[in-house]
Amino acid sequence: MIDPAAVVLHVADVRRRIEAAGGDDRVRLVAVTKGFGPEAVAAAVAAGVADVGESYAQEAVAKWPAVAEPRPRLHFIGHLQSNKVRALAPFVDLWQSIDRPSVGDEVARRRPGAHVLVQVNVSDEPQKGGCEPSRTGALVAHLRAAGLVVDGLMCIGLAGGPQAARPGFRLLRSLADDLSLAERSMGMTDDLEAAVQEGATMVRVGTALFGPRPGRAQGAH
Repeated sequence: MIDPAAVVLHVADVRRRIEAAGGDDRVRLVAVTKGFGPEAVAAAVAAGVADVGESYAQEAVAKWPAVAEPRPRLHFIGHLQSNKVRALAPFVDLWQSIDRPSVGDEVARRRPGAHVLVQVNVSDEPQKGGCEPSRTGALVAHLRAAGLVVDGLMCIGLAGGPQAARPGFRLLRSLADDLSLAERSMGMTDDLEAAVQEGATMVRVGTALFGPRPGRAQGAH
């Protein structure tokens, strides 16, 4: 059950955490509503959040038509399969998890000129998506050639807390700087301070805003 008044307080708390870490209102807060219904999206919007993230294609496609206008900007942040792109295409504003050419090609076919981020695996954890850091430049070039707008890079920090995640965040910033990319999507509930200190321009937060997802153990977002 989502308590809109509580979400307002939680959003304010997360914004204070961002500011305490050295960030400002240019650090975009993406409210991760996976596992929750349209009421979580409505609560986030009422609390002043303009960006919402979804991780599961089937859930997003089922939920988004029920989201009231004005809808926030939808970020798809989960592992993306080519066969899910067609269903997601009418709803997604920023595709954050493009990690291979074939997925980028499908997004370009279904949403020409779409805005995307390249997901980079900065932790060398095989269970996490993302291209190899050394292949980031080649993937960015491929996506641009396909007609997509590459706004920046995204990563999921190494599990184990802020200090464990910090080197990966630093690597992502370095890669983005080398490629002259402005956006760095990194940091979640447990490690957002380290991400902001290392140059995050957007953080993806779910648990700190809405609590643990129903029927699931507490996640990292």
